[in-house]
Amino acid sequence: MSDKIRVLLPEEQVNDKIQEIGEQISRDYQGKSVHLICVLKGSVFFACELAKRITVPVTLDFMSVSSYGDGTSSSGVVKIIKDLDEPLEGKDVLIVEDIIDSGRTLSYLIEILKQRHPSTLRLCTLLDKPERRVKDVKVDYVCFNIPDEFVVGYGLDYAQKYRNLPYVGVIEPEA
Repeated sequence: MSDKIRVLLPEEQVNDKIQEIGEQISRDYQGKSVHLICVLKGSVFFACELAKRITVPVTLDFMSVSSYGDGTSSSGVVKIIKDLDEPLEGKDVLIVEDIIDSGRTLSYLIEILKQRHPSTLRLCTLLDKPERRVKDVKVDYVCFNIPDEFVVGYGLDYAQKYRNLPYVGVIEPEA
């Protein structure tokens, strides 16, 4: 690993915020169960940690999507690589994302999932870059708003590397 990585959000800060969001979700879903949809691959670390901190009954499913663009930006046109295993009809659904920036892909995904008639559909993200938003996406639970920097760690990768870092960091260009 020759890349220099600056710590943006230390592990303890990330864990504390996930605990806080888990408690809020538990209050909001009191008396219900929540069906988490983990959007692969990046959000798997966050989804697992979040699920451990939610005190109401939790079910979990996984979805993998790919968006096509010019290679550096999303077009918002989504191809489902791995669809959900269970129907959503009548469930209280919470989409769990690692990061939201333009909102294009997520906006499209939300429309697809709404057609499956969940009772409720909310969105939770570890990281949000609201200044990059080009599609209006309502985010119900945000752990951290971050600056427009390329981040890795806690599930986020650079060429499939660094997902397993226990913190969120920024790759610094070599001077």
